[in-house]
Amino acid sequence: MRAAGQHRLHRQRAERRGHFAEALCRWHLRLRGWRILASSWRCPSGEIDILARRGGVLAIIEVKSRRDLADAAAAVVPRQRRRIARAASAFLAAHPELAELNPRFDVMLVTPLRLPRHLLDAWRP
Repeated sequence: MRAAGQHRLHRQRAERRGHFAEALCRWHLRLRGWRILASSWRCPSGEIDILARRGGVLAIIEVKSRRDLADAAAAVVPRQRRRIARAASAFLAAHPELAELNPRFDVMLVTPLRLPRHLLDAWRP
C-alpha cells in the first residue's frame, strides 16, 4: 500500500512539473510572436501539448521537462511521435480553416533554471 501512495505522489509531482513546463513554453512562444491556438488538446488518437501559429506555420509542439537537455530530447520516442501525428491530423480535420498552414512538429525542452529550448521541425511523420 505504501508503494502505491508513493507512486501516486510521484505522478502528481510529475504532472505539476509538466503543467508548469507547458505554461512556461506558452509564455516563451508568445514573447516570440506566436499565437497559441490550443494547449493540452486531446482526442482519442492522442494529445498535443501546444498548437501555435506564426505566419503560415502551424507548430505542433511536444513539451518535455527533464533534469537535463539530453534526457528531455530522448523522451520523445517514435511511438509518441506517431500518436502526436495522428492527433495533429484529427486537429486539422476539426479545424479546416487552418488547412492552408504548413504544419511542423516541434519539441520544446525544459530544464531547471533555463529558458525553454525550442527545436524547430524536430521530426517528420
